[in-house]
Amino acid sequence: MKKILLIEDNKDVRENTAEILKLAQYSVITAQNGKEGVELAQKEKPDLIICDIMMPVLDGHGALHLLSKNDETSSIPFIFLTAKAERSDFRKGMEMGADDYLTKPFDDVELLNAIESRLKKNEILKNQFSKNIEGIDEFINQVKGIDSLKKLSEKRDVRIYKKKEDIYKEDSYPKGIYFISKGKVKICQSNESGKELIIELHKEGDFFGYLSLLQDEKHSGSATALEDSEIYMIPKDDFFALIYKNAEVSKKFIEMLSNNLRENEKQLVKLAYNSVRKRVAEALVKLSDKYKKDAEQKFSMNVSREDLANLVGTATETVIRTLSDFKEDKLIEIAGGKITILNYDKLAKLKN
Repeated sequence: MKKILLIEDNKDVRENTAEILKLAQYSVITAQNGKEGVELAQKEKPDLIICDIMMPVLDGHGALHLLSKNDETSSIPFIFLTAKAERSDFRKGMEMGADDYLTKPFDDVELLNAIESRLKKNEILKNQFSKNIEGIDEFINQVKGIDSLKKLSEKRDVRIYKKKEDIYKEDSYPKGIYFISKGKVKICQSNESGKELIIELHKEGDFFGYLSLLQDEKHSGSATALEDSEIYMIPKDDFFALIYKNAEVSKKFIEMLSNNLRENEKQLVKLAYNSVRKRVAEALVKLSDKYKKDAEQKFSMNVSREDLANLVGTATETVIRTLSDFKEDKLIEIAGGKITILNYDKLAKLKN
């Protein structure tokens, strides 16, 4: 049974709406204001939130803002209820991330249709970004239909890439987007002299290669396996079918693009202003943040000094000397090619 949180300060509207939802076989929890609603949402993790805008203590816009900042509640579908029908009010709510907007008075059919639509779309999106290939298949099945799924399965490129093997080369034309079922992948760009810089790191459950596809241009970097990896490819035509047919998927990829751009901007700033010692420490912290498993007490990774230098943006010899310094300071341990971080906090807080 799906759980719905109803945030409404008007007692009559709250009780009548809750009754409609219960008759439709939904589990309902209610709150009298935005503050109480935010607290309940964080505690109960409802499947959907219906929220009035004009309320005491904390209004609907404030409640949405707080919930969107919390990773555990940011993806919950959010429907505004309001007696105001002004376009500016509607636009503000949608720009803040609301999924739908109902103007009072509304009938029960209108309410239930809006809820059903949002729950269905949210379930599709969850399946699409589940961390395995079966989740992708299920998503495509729901969006495109069984016949199209069969066609997609026939065309899907499934490959095992050995360590250091290229998945695609810089300046090649994109054929689709890639999904990592197992393994680790780096994305590198080269300068005129052939020196590489690692601009992205990816792990199991990540998509990559979609930026060039969306921009309709050649790949700006090369994708290479950091270790033996299992990579799936969703062909170009099928990817665009998903993007154009489902706004939620488009929204998710826009978020992913924005995150990539922010990370690249941060990396450029660090390259410009941080010392080599600071950048090596940040690279080790980045590897730990990206690849450390929950069960591991200490992060260890067999990473080549060349790859680490490409991530830092400096010479391999410089990285080797810096790692030796870190080893003497007991920040890391080195055994063969494997680096183990002994003091994550000190590396993360290392001064420039």
